[in-house]
Amino acid sequence: MSDEINVVRVGPRDWAAWRDLRLRALLDAPAAYGSTYESQLSRTEQQWRDRLDPSKGLSCISMLDDRAVGMAAGHPEGDGLVGLISMWVSPEARGRGVGDGLVDEVVRWAGEQHAEAVELWVTIGNERAERLYARNGFVRTGATQPLPSDPAVDEIAMRLSLSGPGSSAPGPA
Repeated sequence: MSDEINVVRVGPRDWAAWRDLRLRALLDAPAAYGSTYESQLSRTEQQWRDRLDPSKGLSCISMLDDRAVGMAAGHPEGDGLVGLISMWVSPEARGRGVGDGLVDEVVRWAGEQHAEAVELWVTIGNERAERLYARNGFVRTGATQPLPSDPAVDEIAMRLSLSGPGSSAPGPA
């Protein structure tokens, strides 16, 4: 096994792989997401396919050899912003660059959309995820909010500027 990591953009035909990753993510780290395993489990095939419609944003999966081991999405938020959402790397693939590859793909896509910035929310205390984002140029904005799936947990906003003075990342290559 070569342990080659590839990030691929996915669409409606890839709904089963996306669903499986999403459900694994929600079981592995329920406090990291605004939705719950139970709410996602009840979704129909058509709802999963609709979620992956490219007109709604970017969805990508990271492959380690022939295994799907991570996922992320970019969602247009308006006002030149893209939200980095649904980020997850399977425990067996962590620490191998999978997360960096997924973040890079979302940032690249945001640049293709001429976005000015990429923003995300990370649960307070998820230090590993916060380090991943900081390593990729994201900085805390100071904004906080309760996690939608568990209002007892707070999350913080992080932002990566893609253009203008003080940009913390180069534009797309």
